[in-house]
Amino acid sequence: MQSVYITLKNIQQVRDFVKEVVMLDYEVDLEQGRYVVDAKSIMGIFALDLLSPIKLVAHSDHAEDFLEKIAQFRVQP
Repeated sequence: MQSVYITLKNIQQVRDFVKEVVMLDYEVDLEQGRYVVDAKSIMGIFALDLLSPIKLVAHSDHAEDFLEKIAQFRVQP
């Protein structure tokens, strides 16, 4: 399991992010406070506060390629 923080500032970024996540064969969750949503769900993502950093949890020990693809969204907590 690997985790990083991301921000998704607009609708296009959410679409681009989900486009990358749906290609994965493992689960990816987004956590913010007490909320946990499936990162493959656009509606779930819009339930989060997009103005604050979101913790991404990739349920794989081999998520390096995916994390490189979403590097544009990564931020420091």
